[in-house]
Amino acid sequence: MKKLAAALLLCALCLALALPGQADMNRYSSVFMDTFDTVISLIGFADSQETFDRWSELVHEQYIYMHKLFDTYHSYEDEGIVSIYTLNQRAAQEPVAVDPILYNLLKFCKSNYALCKGQTNIAMGSVLSIWHAYRDAGLDDPLHAQLPPMEDLEAATAHIDIDNLILNDEHMTVYYADPDMKLDVGAVAKGYATEIVAQMLLSGDMNSFIISAGGNVRLGNPPLDGRKGWGVGIQDPDGAVFGLSDIVETLFLANTSVVTSGDYQRFYTVDGVNYHHLIDPDTLMPGTHFRSVSIITEDSGFADMLSTAAFLMPYEESRAFIESLDGVEAIWLFPDGTKEMTDGAAKIAKSRGATNN
Repeated sequence: MKKLAAALLLCALCLALALPGQADMNRYSSVFMDTFDTVISLIGFADSQETFDRWSELVHEQYIYMHKLFDTYHSYEDEGIVSIYTLNQRAAQEPVAVDPILYNLLKFCKSNYALCKGQTNIAMGSVLSIWHAYRDAGLDDPLHAQLPPMEDLEAATAHIDIDNLILNDEHMTVYYADPDMKLDVGAVAKGYATEIVAQMLLSGDMNSFIISAGGNVRLGNPPLDGRKGWGVGIQDPDGAVFGLSDIVETLFLANTSVVTSGDYQRFYTVDGVNYHHLIDPDTLMPGTHFRSVSIITEDSGFADMLSTAAFLMPYEESRAFIESLDGVEAIWLFPDGTKEMTDGAAKIAKSRGATNN
């Protein structure tokens, strides 16, 4: 319900900021809830309902397929699909051929591992699977929720070396040099999938759009209603937790992505303390520096990767990291309710005087 509320908030914000549409183009929207454990909404300007429905169906099909490719917990071998789950079962025995989309995602993550200072590590599956099991148990039985034993987490770190992920470009195969290594691409998958969908839309006849996939927002060309950009709300983490629709900032922009990592998206409670899903590879515990970090950059997959890394770094390191990257801006929300933003983010922020005219 939190994710549904966030998606509806985005739709409401866009509607509230809209002006009358062009005579030959109309605004349409659709929502689906059966992929990536989140609500995905599409808003687009098209010349007819038929055109929008055609693109909406293609978008939905793409998300369904990539959800299966990137799934850590289910097999789709009966459909001829090799997923992350299948790799975790088979890739330590022999190289496994995979779909180019999945192969390129793994290559993208491995090649950017050092850039992200090891904070976004898809080879942390052995650690994350422990947290996942304890979170599920805690959600099922809140009165008996527990934290994973630190000794179990530390033992699992023997198997998180991304260099043991062996990729063969010629044959597009994946091999695990460590038989106990497990992959988990959850930190990047939604953004990566969203960018593929966005590029498909940008190449067609409905290139004025906004996609919201949980904390991932991808913006196409400006809306065809007279505004220079789309309005995107940064959610108040407390509002998300308590089912409210408050926003702490509005950004005006187009042809880019806004991706947020936060402590309010997936969590469970132990002894009155919330423990979220963004696990620091150094402490093996959820990061506590921020309530959320929002990244603004063109590529949604890159933004997803950077938002995780920036969330897990202390503020000074996080800010220096973001400012070292070309074409990347950020907004940090702190536990005390304050916020900081890069200069580029301030230029498109309503609180700093930006408008959408």
